[in-house]
Amino acid sequence: MGAKRTPREAWIEEGLRALASGGVDAVRVEALAKALGVTKGGFYGYFADRNALLEAMLDTWERESIDEVLERVGHLDGDPREKIRLAGQLTLSADRLLPLDLAIRDWARRDEVAAARLRRVDNERMALLREMIGTFCDDPDEIEARSLLAFSLAIGSHFLAAEHPGHTHAEVRAMAGDIVLNRPLAR
Repeated sequence: MGAKRTPREAWIEEGLRALASGGVDAVRVEALAKALGVTKGGFYGYFADRNALLEAMLDTWERESIDEVLERVGHLDGDPREKIRLAGQLTLSADRLLPLDLAIRDWARRDEVAAARLRRVDNERMALLREMIGTFCDDPDEIEARSLLAFSLAIGSHFLAAEHPGHTHAEVRAMAGDIVLNRPLAR
């Protein structure tokens, strides 16, 4: 009876964990094998090299960030603003996609393959925002501006260290979202 082979998905998941916690330089075959408690030989049964693993990791991130988010948002009936909120909540969930998104943004600064993939994902995200904002706004320039503001708020707020006297960061972020999405401010 042969030894049980480590599944391909386990290598990808461990690669994503390493990426999220240490950046792309932390995604090393030897380190992944050690974390999985296996030898690195099994890696080459699935991937030609590290670049093939990185491509598979980007595929997984894109599927989770776009396809799975759009599927969940598509099943939600009702207010487009709630669809935007849900998409943002799913896309930038602190437990999984946010750390990956931030790590991929950093990686894309130095790697054209990652940058091209990030552009594709961001373009899909912007398309969803345009579509949803277009349901309550009919000026194309305003739709584009609100979409950019909404996306910038979602990504950029994770980089800010500013304090908000009298409010938490989450409260101010929610108020800013209400302004961008043309909702009455919740106080």
